[in-house]
Amino acid sequence: MIFRKMTQNKWLEASLLMGLIITVGLVSSIPMYTEAILSRMLIKELETSQGSSTTYPGTLSARFVYSSSDADGRLRQKNANDSFVRKQVIPSIPVPLLASTYDVQSLTYTMKPDSRQQQSSKKTSDIRSKLVGVEGLEQHIKLIDGRMPEKKSVNGVYEVLVTEKGLNHLRTVLGSEFTLEDKTLTETIKIKPVGVFTKLNDDDLFFQSTDLGNYTSSVLINRELLEKELLDTKRLQTGASGWHLVPDYSKLELRTVDQYLHAAAELKKLVETSYNYSMDAKYLNVIDAYFERSSSLRILMWSLNVPVLSMLALYVFMVSNLITNRQRTEIAVIRSRGASRLQIMLSYMAEYGLLSLLAVAAGPPLGLFLTKVLGSSNGFMSFVQRTGIRVHLNSEVYTYAIITALAVFVIMLLPALQATRATIVGHKQQMARMGGTPFWHKLFLDVIALAIALYGLRVFHTRMKSLQTLGLAGTDLHIDPLQFAVPALFILGGGMLLLRIYPYFLRLVYWSGKKWWPPSIYATLIQVGRSSTGYQFLMIFLMMTIATGMFSASAARTINSNSEDRVQYAAGADVVLRALWPNDKPSDQGGGAAGPGQSSKPVPDVIHYVEPPFEPYTKLAGVEHTARVFIKNNAAFSSNGGSGTARLMGIDTDEFGMTSWFRNGLLPYPFYEYLNVLATEPNAVLISKTLAEKRSLKQGDTIYVGWEGVNQQPFIVYAIVDYFPTFSPVADGSNDPPMLIVGHRQQIQTVLSMEPYEVWLKLKPNASVSELYHSIENSKLSLTTIDNTGEAISKAKSDPFLMAVNGALTLGFLISLGISFVGFLLYWLLVLRGRMLQNGIMRAMGLSLRQLLGMLTVEQLLTSGAAVGIGLLTGYITSRLFVPVFQNAFDAKTLVPPFIVTVDPTDSIRIYIFVGAMLIIGLGILGVMLSRLKIHQAIKLGED
Repeated sequence: MIFRKMTQNKWLEASLLMGLIITVGLVSSIPMYTEAILSRMLIKELETSQGSSTTYPGTLSARFVYSSSDADGRLRQKNANDSFVRKQVIPSIPVPLLASTYDVQSLTYTMKPDSRQQQSSKKTSDIRSKLVGVEGLEQHIKLIDGRMPEKKSVNGVYEVLVTEKGLNHLRTVLGSEFTLEDKTLTETIKIKPVGVFTKLNDDDLFFQSTDLGNYTSSVLINRELLEKELLDTKRLQTGASGWHLVPDYSKLELRTVDQYLHAAAELKKLVETSYNYSMDAKYLNVIDAYFERSSSLRILMWSLNVPVLSMLALYVFMVSNLITNRQRTEIAVIRSRGASRLQIMLSYMAEYGLLSLLAVAAGPPLGLFLTKVLGSSNGFMSFVQRTGIRVHLNSEVYTYAIITALAVFVIMLLPALQATRATIVGHKQQMARMGGTPFWHKLFLDVIALAIALYGLRVFHTRMKSLQTLGLAGTDLHIDPLQFAVPALFILGGGMLLLRIYPYFLRLVYWSGKKWWPPSIYATLIQVGRSSTGYQFLMIFLMMTIATGMFSASAARTINSNSEDRVQYAAGADVVLRALWPNDKPSDQGGGAAGPGQSSKPVPDVIHYVEPPFEPYTKLAGVEHTARVFIKNNAAFSSNGGSGTARLMGIDTDEFGMTSWFRNGLLPYPFYEYLNVLATEPNAVLISKTLAEKRSLKQGDTIYVGWEGVNQQPFIVYAIVDYFPTFSPVADGSNDPPMLIVGHRQQIQTVLSMEPYEVWLKLKPNASVSELYHSIENSKLSLTTIDNTGEAISKAKSDPFLMAVNGALTLGFLISLGISFVGFLLYWLLVLRGRMLQNGIMRAMGLSLRQLLGMLTVEQLLTSGAAVGIGLLTGYITSRLFVPVFQNAFDAKTLVPPFIVTVDPTDSIRIYIFVGAMLIIGLGILGVMLSRLKIHQAIKLGED
């Protein structure tokens, strides 16, 4: 019976299963994305730490120095430690080892040379050394003199290797024999150096010391030979042993970090009380930071998906409600024949349980795909071919999938539970009463939701003022999860409030043209007006999807555009070059010019520079405009209002205006008008508003500018600006706020001093940065630094929080549009089928197909069209109210240029095109179905 029932509603069941799979897949993607993106960022951070440290990230190095008074105790300690590391620590490390170095040492002994060597040496008693055996040493070294030693004693002499420094330490040559001397020795042991070695590869991770300096006072012997014939037999006493483990951190993932930390803790626990222990600590700080970010990112992912998950839950409820509505008569008949509510619910539980099991099976693989989409997001509705992130289907993912399936399973049962309460009599009564007030209107849930959302908005604005006053620490995005949950609540409350007013709007339309409406329109208004409650669920669904899509698009665009604006404003141009200028400053070459006892040439008070040719910069590949920009950060100034230091910029107004980046709307007048004002007079300068207010300056005042070693010269203030490329007026905690003076570069270099300037480049659209770098290399330009704004923007976009925002909002936008389209079609197809008798009667009464289609068009406009309009209005209001609070996500101290809300017309056009296509396709399908309607079949259905 269950399978027959599912077959009869196959399209509804398929739509319900689709919603279940998408919901489970979306939730499954949350833990997968959190782990995958943080694992990748962890590896990137470890790579950065490797560049700034001499130690390979993740390296574990332990040294056991044995202090027992007897040889047996030392040997037992060595064997126990060796066994523990091999059997407990190394297997616990969850990634492959790039290198694993084990060494064992004897105590340090006096090395007495043979008689001939002793006669040729003036002092031999102070030569002391120890025997060291390193496991696997032969595969990592090369000989620079001599030969490899034998792996057994030769005529009672043990052959050994030494480094070049070690050979000097022994004051000998290869082939000389030494006798170990110590009061603890009971027999004679002789060694003979036969080879000098060095590293096979300079970057070999096998060696803990980069220059083999730890082997200077050691002789190296075969490790097995040392242990079996000398240490285990107690002919020599064990002095120390050590392990040097180098895991492949590029294989490290967030889910395996705990295992790795456990292995490190076990090793540290073993040696920290009695032995020496060393470990690279930088990566531990990185891992700890990412554990904190993991929980924050997980919360952010949930909050980002709250609107979409709410919409999917509404979709599942709507489809299951449609299925139940089609079976209400059957349920009422079964109830009247003695079936209990439990028996009916068990059949629905079996049906929906089967769908839930299919969703658990198919959802996580879909989540795997969605995670890869999230990882490739480079902005809202923008994807790039980024290096694939490693994702896994693990137990946590399936736990999320099962919990989600159970939650949706309960949601699907709610309509059936409600339907089983009605008997056949109650069902007929309910069918006769098409009106009724929805429960959310009775409980005033719309007012409650709006009140909570507006209170949350007030809290956000209060917090925003505090952050702007006190400032934030750090440079990462700080996104409050409620910044996405509260707007969703506002969308729901606002939509339901407008739907509360909607019946009055219908009455107004009805009464306004009551005398003029044609019969078809009149019948449609009567149909919609009397059964508006039946349409409200579909209208809420469409309204939420459209409004959520608009808000998601606006939020993502705003966050991305402000992040990019901050980077571009701070840089000033696409590329900034700094060249090495020839000058008369004495070069410090370590005494190469000055002999012993001679004093170096003193540094002159004023350094004279020679300006290199500028023309090569203008011919670089991909460059559209160039500008010379002189910057002096601590220039001195004085005026009638006082003196101080300011940032001095010297520009060529035309070049600068064509090359620099500056956002419109930051100044009262267009940016180029200020440059035109500056261009009118060589001594003209622009000053910042902070300088004007602090020193009481105004237009027309004279300000004297110079710097150390350069006399101040007069300039005239022509205009006052709030912002200027690269200048931040935000106070950094010092007594005086940052101040700026902008003048003509040529005038500054003429009346003050010629000093190096920066070269700003504006690239052509779609210009290749690699071609630019090759062109710089071919031009043989002597550059000290290159700042690429594009690389800085890419790095900002790689922040896991920003990637999560872009990916989740993009997915939410696409899923909401797709689900709304499916829900729209399902609802209207079922409505048309349910009113087949009514439509057939209208056709039989003489209503043409065109008039009937016109009635359905008006009905769609009054219901679906109204819902879309309410959604657009609600989405716009929500964006204007709640998107500005996203400036809390940025560091208030560096919020320059100011935060602005961005609404990309492209996103609105996408929504309009989608809505138009949805209505047109819906009408087309309804028209096809109406054209196939047989009047006699409808009349026969009525007779039955």
